[in-house]
Amino acid sequence: MTDAYRTVAERATARFEVQGSEFLGHVAPVDTVEAAESFVEEVRGEYADATHNVPAYRVPAGEPSERAPGSEPMLREYSSDDGEPTGSAGKPALNVLQQREVRNVVAVVTRYYGGTNLGVGGLARAYSRAVKDGVDAAGVLEERPHRSLVVETEYDDSGTVRGVIESTGVEFDADYGERVRFDLRVPVAEVEELRERLNDATSGRVDID
Repeated sequence: MTDAYRTVAERATARFEVQGSEFLGHVAPVDTVEAAESFVEEVRGEYADATHNVPAYRVPAGEPSERAPGSEPMLREYSSDDGEPTGSAGKPALNVLQQREVRNVVAVVTRYYGGTNLGVGGLARAYSRAVKDGVDAAGVLEERPHRSLVVETEYDDSGTVRGVIESTGVEFDADYGERVRFDLRVPVAEVEELRERLNDATSGRVDID
């Protein structure tokens, strides 16, 4: 499949204890840097009483529509130790995502300190395990880059447009207001073909953005 990549299937959290410290590895699939940062802030808010919330993510730096089909995306890779000793938390967490060859994914490891210092090596092992366990809990699947399309048409053509959309099997939502609006999530490799089909079916009486 064109531009296929590996990512996590869903949000998940894995937890375990090491010498009294509790670790929670949260992971989620995301498509943008903004979505990754939003997830990090969400976890930090939910676990504001934790000693540390260590983030790591691998996300495309630009929109899929900005790349030529078949080209590899530029990945934004980020991690932070969030107050843990330098190199003991964020980098080990990010290394797991790299080694598992998953992207479009964000991880946050929450730690509640249990009173025993684990040392740099112990911390690195614990943060790595938290991300590994989180990824395993979420599951890994093969995905293709998608982009959002907005299709608007008059009521007279709405049945035809909906029929074309349904025949492709893409995800969509429909809103019947003054005009009919369809919000689609389309694999990047199929966008141009769908545009042509919609324009042909309506003799160009459709707005596609």
